[in-house]
Amino acid sequence: MSQWSIDSWRNKPILQQPSYQDQTLLNDVEKKLSTYPPLVFAEETRQLHKQLGEVAQGKGFLLQGGDCAESFDEFNAPKIRDTFKVILQMAIVLTFAGRCPVTKVARMAGQYAKPRSADTETINGITLPCYRGDIVNSLEFTEQARLPDPNRLLDAYHRSASTLNLLRAFAQGGLADLHQVNRWNMAFLENNPLKERYQDIAKRIEDTLAFMDVIGLNSENTSALQETNLFTSHEALLLNYEQALTRIDTLTGKPYNCSAHMVWIGERTRQLDHAHIEFFRGIHNPVGVKIGPTMQGDELMRIIDALNPDDIPGRLTFITRMGADKLGDHLPPLLRRVKEEGRTVVWSSDPMHGNTIKASSGYKTRNFDAILTEIKTFFDAHKAEGTHAGGIHLEMTGQHVTECTGGAYKISDEDLAQAYQTQCDPRLNADQVLEMAFLVADHLKR
Repeated sequence: MSQWSIDSWRNKPILQQPSYQDQTLLNDVEKKLSTYPPLVFAEETRQLHKQLGEVAQGKGFLLQGGDCAESFDEFNAPKIRDTFKVILQMAIVLTFAGRCPVTKVARMAGQYAKPRSADTETINGITLPCYRGDIVNSLEFTEQARLPDPNRLLDAYHRSASTLNLLRAFAQGGLADLHQVNRWNMAFLENNPLKERYQDIAKRIEDTLAFMDVIGLNSENTSALQETNLFTSHEALLLNYEQALTRIDTLTGKPYNCSAHMVWIGERTRQLDHAHIEFFRGIHNPVGVKIGPTMQGDELMRIIDALNPDDIPGRLTFITRMGADKLGDHLPPLLRRVKEEGRTVVWSSDPMHGNTIKASSGYKTRNFDAILTEIKTFFDAHKAEGTHAGGIHLEMTGQHVTECTGGAYKISDEDLAQAYQTQCDPRLNADQVLEMAFLVADHLKR
């Protein structure tokens, strides 16, 4: 392949980009961003890389989740806290059940851009540019609001910095105490219709923590019981933003994208001869690639050759998004091919995007049972092929929204209107996320 540079992607075709009217302003914003402090540090990114290396070799599990797209309007401490809490709640259940470390990666502090299926949207005969996330334009359907605004890149940076600051405070300041997290889980069970199904795991965690207290291992003298590591990630869609936040690490002399610890390429932008693959092949972060049911083995191998030619464990994560009715047919040949070629990757399941439907009420939604079926099929495929089911990737929130149907509380199509708050795709709510954790724990135990 040709020699890589921080801006070599600009010589390649690129998809899913906004059309900025003021190029001078855009250039000024990019230059300003390039002088700002990094959002994350290379050593933190290397820690994540090491943990994902363990996952790739079957010694851990990746839990990745958060909003489909973060919102400027909903940028506040309670929302950040609630998503942080539910990620920790899931992690403690999965850690205990799977008897393996869980690497926690949030879709937070940068998930402001969204790919779209069309460049424009028409409502009541009026056609405007589509909404591409708050880092680009506004959801409001007016001509002015839908114009891509370069200054929003700066707004996204500052909100990401503030979010990261709060997440670090939560992770190190006591909110992550395992005793506290399990008390949240016990509270979740109290009113759950399927309480008895999940109570065993939560009660055994409680007994284990009580035993540790008796022998003198507690939050006051054991930092691992009161602190945690939470890494950040987002789809690196706007490469001008990602380039502006890429830095040369002073210890290694290698380029790191310092907008997040991990970034991924979406299903719509993973073309081998396009800009996103070109940019990703040169940065030293752990990277992900979303793959759908159209992916073929030869193309998959070429992606591995481009992004992880040295077969470094933890460098590359494949995030499958195929749909509950397709994954069973399309995933096994890919698992078989990668195994036969002797390549080392993390396999993670995104059971959300392939199961999006339009409800009779008119809302875009996803069904809990379909999501669970895709996860179950993902585990079954790996078991059959002798490979490691390495993680799950969920669009979720810590709030009590009604955007996905089903689950223990049996949210119906008619219930969606009660609290349908997403700006893009439907998310699992706090109760559904915890229910999913206990159900996935059953697979990890097996």
